[in-house]
Amino acid sequence: MGKYLAIFGGLIAMAAGVILVVFVWWHEFIALVFGFVPPILFFGGLIALIAGISSIKDAMRTKKLEEETKEEKPAAKA
Repeated sequence: MGKYLAIFGGLIAMAAGVILVVFVWWHEFIALVFGFVPPILFFGGLIALIAGISSIKDAMRTKKLEEETKEEKPAAKA
C-alpha cells in the first residue's frame, strides 16, 4: 500500500509543480531557464574539450605502444 501512496503523492506533487510554474511563477521560471543556459554551454564545452584531449592522448599512447610492439617482434625471432 505504501508504494501506491508514494506514486499517488508523487503524481500530486508533479501536478502541483506544473500548475504553479504555468500559472504563478512563469516569468521567474523563464528567467531561471535563461540563467542556466550560459553555464550549461560553458560546462558542456569544457567536458567536450577534456574528452577531445583525452582521446588524442589515448590515440598517441596506442600508436606508441604499436610501434614498440613492432620493434620487439623482430628481436624475439632472432
